[in-house]
Amino acid sequence: MGERLAALAAALLIDVLLGDPPNRYHPVAWMGAAIGWGKARARGGRMARFAWGLGILLGGVGMSALAGWIVERETARWPRWLRAIVLGAVLKSTFSLRGLTRAAREVHIALTRSDLVEARRALAWHLVSRPTANLSASQVAAATIESVAENTSDGVIAPLFYYGLGGLPAALAYRFVNTADAMLGYRDDVHEWLGKGPARADDVLNLVPARLTALALVVAAWLRGENARGAWRVWRRDAGQTSSPNAGHPMSAMAGALGVELEKVGHYRLGRESPPPHPQDIERAVRLAHTAVLVALIGGVLLAWWRAYKVKSEKYKL
Repeated sequence: MGERLAALAAALLIDVLLGDPPNRYHPVAWMGAAIGWGKARARGGRMARFAWGLGILLGGVGMSALAGWIVERETARWPRWLRAIVLGAVLKSTFSLRGLTRAAREVHIALTRSDLVEARRALAWHLVSRPTANLSASQVAAATIESVAENTSDGVIAPLFYYGLGGLPAALAYRFVNTADAMLGYRDDVHEWLGKGPARADDVLNLVPARLTALALVVAAWLRGENARGAWRVWRRDAGQTSSPNAGHPMSAMAGALGVELEKVGHYRLGRESPPPHPQDIERAVRLAHTAVLVALIGGVLLAWWRAYKVKSEKYKL
């Protein structure tokens, strides 16, 4: 437990101070290159492409977990401070709170300058895959807030959740599944069957983290003086509106906490009784996301401490 906490602290410090390394040194970029290589070679009909997608998924998960295991094994005899730095650096590659913050604030700055063209460009480049050319300023703000909420879950809390469960192998395996879903999980002629396995695996792995993130956002809203009751109410009412079984949970909690409506036209309206968001609501969402991550980390550490205490107590009883 102590070693994992030290590596976690190192990872968070690296994220705050340094951010992400260049792509040529980034494990997630390597994962993306491997997935792209597999995608380019997929052939055949539906079932052949489905099997190919499963092969990409299983092979990538296995290699990612193996890499994490090798790093943990090879550093086992190193000085504790050096091991914490190395493990922290690898763990850092599985999440990016600083990168998410920077991307959201880039959109926020463009909107506050009334530069809607740049705001749309930044939104499409950094945060969403949907078309942005015809979005209004409030729709750009809404999409940014949605992305902050969803990425707080699958981009930060989820990999740290799996690190707590299974160390680096679990965190890296999760990050591969999530990356494969992001690259292959589309419903079009090219990806429909190729990405079905990664998409379903990502849904399963995010069932718990998405709900923990929503709960952390409720607590964060209370701590920051936002609308915690609204966060709870909208979460419980609107989480099922999205096609994803998970994305609606943090997004609806965020909508309720901020007291805004988050709408993707033709798909969902979260917090439908509230007004559309303004640019300044993006910064409120970022602050809530930071606090939610802190709440989740503190909760995870306390739970780990309690479990260790219970195990120790059982030993003494024996």
